[in-house]
Amino acid sequence: MSTATVPAQLDLSGTTRISLGTLVRVELRKLVDTRASRWLLVAIFALTALLLVIFALNANESDRTFRTFIQLTGTPQGFLLPVLGILLVTSEWSQRAALTTFTLVPVRGRVLLAKVLAALLAGVIAYAVAVGLAAVFTVIGGGPGAWSGIGLDDYAKYGLTQVSGVMQGLAFGLLFLNTAAAIVTFFVLPTVFSIVASLWSPLGKAASWVDLNTAQGPLLNGDHMSGKEWWQLASALAIWVALPFVVGLVRVLRAEVK
Repeated sequence: MSTATVPAQLDLSGTTRISLGTLVRVELRKLVDTRASRWLLVAIFALTALLLVIFALNANESDRTFRTFIQLTGTPQGFLLPVLGILLVTSEWSQRAALTTFTLVPVRGRVLLAKVLAALLAGVIAYAVAVGLAAVFTVIGGGPGAWSGIGLDDYAKYGLTQVSGVMQGLAFGLLFLNTAAAIVTFFVLPTVFSIVASLWSPLGKAASWVDLNTAQGPLLNGDHMSGKEWWQLASALAIWVALPFVVGLVRVLRAEVK
């Protein structure tokens, strides 16, 4: 009489858990390891350099200030960096790599935290590059008094704009888990809102509280912001960044990975 053999069980209890630092490095690598993300980074750098060169060669001497240069560097980044945040999430689901990711790291919250930290770090790096390029062009082709009126608060405002843009892209990526849907919604919704606000006056009056582009106006212009304007910015960020992020977070935590 043969004896049934019991298959050996694989004991993983002694396996070292992947550190958060390693997860963040992996997520940063995902930002540049696809053709779409690489071309997006090239486009951001090329457009930024092109805008700066054109402006430096054609602008009046009085307009060639550090504040203007840094606003120019923020223009292509403001449009394209959020797309990078979207791709950080959606590329994994569209390419069905999420199954591998969540198998290697079963605790989804740690993966999502790593994505958030990677997105924040990418935003900070992009901001540092923007400030560096603006400073170089100001030194080379700046006009008289090019550095006047710039304080530490201005650097913080520009940094907040860049980081919030990346986080908004990440939030839309989590919300839709589809690249095309997230990108189209990200770019179309503000246009639709502007059209509706121009036709419906009550919404137009509330634009400073509910429209992120309107609320960020004083931030981008380097104006002194009142307490009311900071609250308006906080309200718009809650609607366009925090809300989709929370909804998307819940969706990813509960979604069936196929």
